[in-house]
Amino acid sequence: MLSPYEDPMNPGDTLFRDVLSLALLGFLAVIVLLLPHIVTEGKEEVSTVSPSGDVVVELTWPSHMDADMDLWVRAPGDITVGYSNKGGKIFNLLRDDLGKTLDLSSINHESAYSRGFAKGEYTVNVHAYRLDPRYPPPFTVEIVVSTKTTAEGAVRVVPIIFTRAQIRHQGQELTLARFELTERGELVEGSIHSLFKPLRQDGIK
Repeated sequence: MLSPYEDPMNPGDTLFRDVLSLALLGFLAVIVLLLPHIVTEGKEEVSTVSPSGDVVVELTWPSHMDADMDLWVRAPGDITVGYSNKGGKIFNLLRDDLGKTLDLSSINHESAYSRGFAKGEYTVNVHAYRLDPRYPPPFTVEIVVSTKTTAEGAVRVVPIIFTRAQIRHQGQELTLARFELTERGELVEGSIHSLFKPLRQDGIK
């Protein structure tokens, strides 16, 4: 008995449809077999990309506070980088955290990343732009400075400085760390100190 789709006057038409269907199924099977290899190659390419930032500076303050602390950084021979000037030749400010304003995360955090290592002194400051009236000072802010190193093909971000400071009033600017790096990003022994060096005024000109 003939199928309702078969033409009794042209049996070759049915054969053509069958061959075409088998060819399409074969083509789909080849694509399915090749797909895992294509995805694997893509993963390998992504894994060879180095993480951003040769020098990473991170500032945090208490997460329960709706306070706006500003990170200011300066690399050797570069301009001051902060909220009003987010990029220089070496550093870029990645985020200007306004506290709870327009912030879906519970973390109060700002960070700056460098492109490459500049030999000389780096300066890291914090400025208390706006305090939370519900939580009057003093309160603690923290910074972590890390550098990116590559050894035996593996890339690591290594913290080299961790320090805390007390914010005591609105408008206060503190130098949290001054330190020197070599052209290879190595910390110069004995170079870390926190002698005050104003940055904000230079940054907002």
